[in-house]
Amino acid sequence: MSTIKIVQNDNLPEVTLTLTDRQTGDPIDLSAATTTVVVKFRAVGGTTVLSTLPCAKVDAANGVVRFGFPGNALDVSAGQYQGEIEMNFNGQILTAFDPLNFTLRADF
Repeated sequence: MSTIKIVQNDNLPEVTLTLTDRQTGDPIDLSAATTTVVVKFRAVGGTTVLSTLPCAKVDAANGVVRFGFPGNALDVSAGQYQGEIEMNFNGQILTAFDPLNFTLRADF
């Protein structure tokens, strides 16, 4: 996956993801009302989750979600960051193996 480029203190862009089964390539069905998806945002090499970004279901049956950077989520130092995608199926957690990669530059 390519690196997502973001700017310090912004709230956009909104990032759209299609979540698929690693083995089959089929979309993951997120349509149950109790299913939630979040992205945990942290610095590369860090252990502290800086923000937990909620995802909106765009096309739940086909695994499509969208997230942005609400509030002060990007009020952090310029550098390299990662996002861990976590799906919660009514208390059963599935974490995507590959993290999202972000490059955050300082704003002017």
